[in-house]
This record gives sequence, C-alpha cells and structure tokens, in this order.
Amino acid sequence: MAFGQQSGPPASAKQMKYLLSLVHEAGHDGFRDARHPLGLTQRQAGGKFTTREASELIDRLVAGEFATVDDEPPPSGPRPDRPPRAVDLRSDLAAERAQQRLDDQRAELIAGVPADDLAVELERRGWTCTPPVEPAPRTRRGPGKPGTPTRGSAS
Repeated sequence: MAFGQQSGPPASAKQMKYLLSLVHEAGHDGFRDARHPLGLTQRQAGGKFTTREASELIDRLVAGEFATVDDEPPPSGPRPDRPPRAVDLRSDLAAERAQQRLDDQRAELIAGVPADDLAVELERRGWTCTPPVEPAPRTRRGPGKPGTPTRGSAS
C-alpha cells in the first residue's frame, strides 16, 4: 500500500453526507476546519475516509466525545474569515434521517445476536439478566369442555 492511501473500501456517499452534517453540527465549516480538533489526518481532512474510519468518527461525534466550537473559549478578536454558521434545516433533517437509519441498522444487528450471548455480554458489563417466564398453556373458552388445551399445545 502506498503512502497516503486508504486501507479499505471508501465510505459511501450517504455516510460522508451524514458525517459532514455532524461535523457542521459540531460548529466546523468542513473537514479541513475540523482537522486538528477532531484529530483527522491530511487525507481525512481532504474528505477521504474508509468505511471503518467514517463509522468510527460518526460514533465518536454522536457520543459527544468532542467539544463543539460553542464550548471553546471565544477567540481574542473577531474572525472575519469565518462568518457565523447559518442553521440549514435540510441538513438537520438529513441528519435525523441518517440517525434513524443508523438506529434501525443497530436494532436489526442486535436482534440477530443470540439471547445467551447478549446476556453474557450484559452481565460482563455489570447488568443482571433474568430469563423470561414461560407462559402457561392457553385454554379454549366458550363451547366445549372448559380447560381444553388449544390446538398445538401439549395435552
């Protein structure tokens, strides 16, 4: 692999759009402006991310690991090179949709994890897990003998 080349498939356009909206939410004009505060490489500051790098940065930004520009102390003087950022409602809507898709993907992923493995991981993190209570067999009500088990249950 040559110097400066990315090691993996490039991030998708949707992933990059969502990432850029999060960078804007953090108060930066773009990847170049966010290079040092977010610890990006020169390649990443140019907008080139692998799928894995973009996913990790998205997770860190969503988790609020980085201080926003508003959290930083004000500069000693006015910055004429950087006008105040206007709120773009379209990017906010796009960010909400991207977050919803991300939440749906995570829910789908967690649904595929076997319950025993999930319980072991939760217990490892300090949670307590109790298996569900088996429901009693259903009985048919109405005409017929009371207490007769329904079709498909044990007799």
